[in-house]
Amino acid sequence: MAKPLIAISQLRYADSLASYLKSQQIPVQVHHVPEEDQYVLVLDNEAHHERALEICQAFIQAPNDPKYQQAAWQHSERTDIPVEQAPGNSMRRWLVSLRRSPVTGVILILCTLIFGASLVGLFQPIAAALMIMPLGNLLQNHEWWRLLGPAFIHFSVLHFIFNLLWWSMLGSQVERKFGSSFIIILFVVTALVSNLAQLMVSGPNFGGLSGVVYGLVGFVWITGWLRPQWGLYLPKAIVGFMLVWLLLGFADVLWVNMANAAHTAGLMSGCVMAWLLTLGSGKPTAR
Repeated sequence: MAKPLIAISQLRYADSLASYLKSQQIPVQVHHVPEEDQYVLVLDNEAHHERALEICQAFIQAPNDPKYQQAAWQHSERTDIPVEQAPGNSMRRWLVSLRRSPVTGVILILCTLIFGASLVGLFQPIAAALMIMPLGNLLQNHEWWRLLGPAFIHFSVLHFIFNLLWWSMLGSQVERKFGSSFIIILFVVTALVSNLAQLMVSGPNFGGLSGVVYGLVGFVWITGWLRPQWGLYLPKAIVGFMLVWLLLGFADVLWVNMANAAHTAGLMSGCVMAWLLTLGSGKPTAR
């Protein structure tokens, strides 16, 4: 009789565990549940339940152990069974994901609305309302929202797409794992730090979500390194690309002016927040 065994939020971990269980002669299947955005391992034979649970507990403690990856390579056949294949399923999954990470969705919508308004000739009033000001001015007018304002302003289609794709991908991961309150804190801290750093270096004429994006990169990178069992992960190739992009900005060889101070400060603030969060924390169970 089939029996649900464990639910995991990332497909690569579900596949690795399923492959290892099969290598131990414990047949399982992986079912995707779009409503929960999870992958459920289902045991084919309940007689293996006790041994399978022991393996799952060991996997939770060290999901990046090379033996699991080796099993995945040896059992390359995919095991996931989609729950639905109906037209529009992609849209449904996107809406489910948005519901599970509402703050990420709200920021995405706000940036989209602001960028759309700027395309129809409203950039100047938007900039006048949101652009950061020197601290002396802010101390006089108390328009403190301007410390976050530049994160919502984008200057080109490429600038907008690049930032919002990364925000959607990484922000939703973090929000689903740690909750909406935490992603708000992470957004505010990385936006404040990156915007203030850029203000000090180049003055108030800048904008973009990239400081926050680099904060997310740093947070997911360090969290995945220090606490891999939490399930947050950023491939080394992606980390390398973002760091090279950062260095190219400092080298001033790109076709656009880069907010180098914002990128660097955002990255560092995300790394520090990850380190503080993992400091002295316990080991959570897999979802």
